[in-house]
Amino acid sequence: MKKILTLVFVSAIGGLVTLGAYKLFLEENKNIVLTTAETQPNFLTTNNVSNLKNNYEMPDLTTAAENSINTVVHVKNLAVSSGEMTLEDLFYGRRQQRAQIGTGSGVIITADGYIVTNNHVIDNSQELSVTLNSNKTYPAKIVGSDPKTDIALLKIEADEKLPYATFGDSDQVKIGEWVLAVGNPFNLTSTVTAGIISAKSRDLSGSNTQSFIQTDAAVNPGNSGGALINTNGELIGINTAISSQTGSYIGYSFAVPSNIARKVIEDIMEYGNVQNGILGISGGALNSGFAEKIGINDTEGVYVDSVVEDSGAEKAGIHKGDIIKEIDNIKVTKFSDLTGHLSAKRPNDVVHLTISRDGSLKTIDVTLFKNNTISLPLVGQVKNTKPEDLKKVKATNGIKIVQLDTKYADYWRNNGVEEGSIITSINDVKIKTIEDAQNILKDKSSYESLRIELINTNGEKERYNFR
Repeated sequence: MKKILTLVFVSAIGGLVTLGAYKLFLEENKNIVLTTAETQPNFLTTNNVSNLKNNYEMPDLTTAAENSINTVVHVKNLAVSSGEMTLEDLFYGRRQQRAQIGTGSGVIITADGYIVTNNHVIDNSQELSVTLNSNKTYPAKIVGSDPKTDIALLKIEADEKLPYATFGDSDQVKIGEWVLAVGNPFNLTSTVTAGIISAKSRDLSGSNTQSFIQTDAAVNPGNSGGALINTNGELIGINTAISSQTGSYIGYSFAVPSNIARKVIEDIMEYGNVQNGILGISGGALNSGFAEKIGINDTEGVYVDSVVEDSGAEKAGIHKGDIIKEIDNIKVTKFSDLTGHLSAKRPNDVVHLTISRDGSLKTIDVTLFKNNTISLPLVGQVKNTKPEDLKKVKATNGIKIVQLDTKYADYWRNNGVEEGSIITSINDVKIKTIEDAQNILKDKSSYESLRIELINTNGEKERYNFR
């Protein structure tokens, strides 16, 4: 045992001596300096709400919510639809009728009972009723509607002065701004949800005819026609649609801007229909691909591809190739920015355009004009003729093609038909005005072919038959 302990002790001493010799004589000297950075962690106590508020002040939405709830109503639409016919119904000549009830929302805009809602909320109605936040119910009548903007105006005869919404300026809303959606989803009356403006000038149709405000405030079936309210309690939109594969809210909702809604209802009240001011250009929004195709460096704005004859744009000196950058000091990056602003304008209104021409900016004032063209199926845009138009092709009557339908333009041009050709008859009926053409198309059966007689720009008479 003593021999083992002695051996272990000697081995340990030998190892220490060897290590010491290596450190002293063989290992290079390295000066190593260790530095420590003193960090102070930021601790937030659980009751540090006041400090957070100093960094970011959350908006107080309670006042806006309280005021707007009383201006939003519940709209019920009783419609009668035809049920499926049985053999017995067919034998006896009967047709089953079935009542359907649809619900939506509306916004009181005057103390004497005018209410704005969506056209699709009241469409095909046989009977309408409106229930206030006070639970009082009144019958409602339709004053007028505009399917294009999906806006309708109702009137109720209340026994008291009603609270009403104040219009805000939807052109001034900003992305990121807090908003409230007020309505009656799923028949849950007086419901308020909050969110922010997600985007502006949204076009859901792809035809550049819409200009919605997009929000992430929860909107569901029944909210249609309800109010989109800013933090000041002002009406900045009429909730209209959701983007969903399930039929319920999944993150996005869309509202008709208040400036458009206000203009539509003012037109209905004053004129009985909507007055549309037309700029008189066709074109498209710029992007890098389109800019490269036409050989320019600009990627923002609306490119003017053509100017309508006798339009405000032509008279003001707008040219093909101009790029519209602003309208009334509002930046234009896509076509719906332009059409959305114009939707709040009337004929004879003047708009201020900032355009880019040959790399230089220029401001042009354009007087909007009343639309004097219609869209003729398969052909394109047509308008009333002037005497010199008829004289050119030796025609005595007809309407003039001013823009060929994009889809069929190649077909027409391959057959020698260009802009300026005169359509003299439709379905064997002579026409002199676009109203004549509209009446013929209105009376035409869906099973009837479309027969067009025209004189092309070479003075040659041609006939076309479309089935």
